[in-house]
Amino acid sequence: MSAILDVRAVSRRYSLPRRSLLRSGPVLTAVDRVSFTLERGRTLGIVGESGSGKSTLARMIMAFEAPDEGEVRFDGRTLHTLPAGELRLLRRSFQMVFQDPWGSLDPRRTVAWSIAEPLRATGADQVGRRVDEALDQVGLRAEDGRKYPHEFSGGQRQRIAIARAIVTRPALLVADEAVSALDVSVQAQILNLLMDLQEELGLAMVFISHDLPVVACLADHVLVMRAGRPVEAGATAGLIAAPRDDYTKSLLAAGGLMP
Repeated sequence: MSAILDVRAVSRRYSLPRRSLLRSGPVLTAVDRVSFTLERGRTLGIVGESGSGKSTLARMIMAFEAPDEGEVRFDGRTLHTLPAGELRLLRRSFQMVFQDPWGSLDPRRTVAWSIAEPLRATGADQVGRRVDEALDQVGLRAEDGRKYPHEFSGGQRQRIAIARAIVTRPALLVADEAVSALDVSVQAQILNLLMDLQEELGLAMVFISHDLPVVACLADHVLVMRAGRPVEAGATAGLIAAPRDDYTKSLLAAGGLMP
């Protein structure tokens, strides 16, 4: 099975505000030489505490930011070297679900308008039919598209955000803390939905979370990050059964998963 995503030794640094007029500001290394590959139809879980570099890595995978070193290759193409027009067209093949669905849903527009936005950006046809299909795939009704985001619960809004992400029929879905703001029972519903969609659509997924038990529910492989660096990586079952690093053990203990 071929890799859909190939992340090669990526690093990302940020210049912080200077503390003195005579000195340059300090530099924060948010991600430090992280590498992994992801095969089609598989799920990689990326786990770590706040500040571990997970979200920065997600932004580089999505080509929202370019790495200072290394490269991100999607389907054999290096994302940060593509012309803007080519990247815009390719982006329909990789989409993102954020922690807060309000970030991708315009409160002044109907749900159908927001779901259709990625299609309009790439000039797709049959927009209405594809929006209705996406709503059905996430367990909502076509008529829900005529409503506004405030008319839905938090879990339903996350379903709408997922519909927006899958409406372009992507090959890769990146979920950044997509269930962390939800109640435990709703978390389980969204996780089950993501697993169903993966099977139905053949999606590859990068699932990012601070919660290792949640990651373990759906990831085939896990990458553990701390302070921007990869700490440990491996098949989910093996990593949980025999963690090597003390930091991984602490995450497992926090989630009640210590062997």
